[in-house]
Amino acid sequence: MTTPRCLVHDWFPRPLPANIVIGERSWLHSAYAFLHYRSARRCGLRIGHDTGIYDGSLFDLGPDGEVQVGDFCTLVGPIITTNGQVSIGNYVFISSEVVIADSFAAGPRVHPDVHEQSRGAHAPSPAITIGDDAWIGARAVVLGGARIGNGAIVGAGAVVDADVPRYAIVAGNPARVIGSACSMSARC
Repeated sequence: MTTPRCLVHDWFPRPLPANIVIGERSWLHSAYAFLHYRSARRCGLRIGHDTGIYDGSLFDLGPDGEVQVGDFCTLVGPIITTNGQVSIGNYVFISSEVVIADSFAAGPRVHPDVHEQSRGAHAPSPAITIGDDAWIGARAVVLGGARIGNGAIVGAGAVVDADVPRYAIVAGNPARVIGSACSMSARC
């Protein structure tokens, strides 16, 4: 049996879930981020090195939920709700009150004693992918199946429900391309 891990600076009196991995020199504000965390995966959350997960960040993962956060990322209070997979690349900035959700709630598995015939009929949640160097503005919403390309910028309050091309700037509901970040990057 392993000893529960707690954050020495934490105000919330609960240990971290056993199935999360936090990279070297990464910062996690509080175990409160896992208040609704129910991932039963071997590794439900993997945070890369030199990444900051700040106040207000919440991981609402269902039993099949799995999130990967890359290296050198900054997450300033997003709400990540999934019972599927969310992949966040390296050098990503996600602003406050961003919602990343593949459904309205990270639902539980069907209990084996209930609705035995419906077991296995559950469709997997659509994956969400955020590429390297992407920026996501405050209160944006990223929905299931969305793929945000490398270097893309999602404007504040935008609703992303489809693919965002590399280095595109998107805004609106639904999000539409309004410009290109190529003029801002030497990597285009």
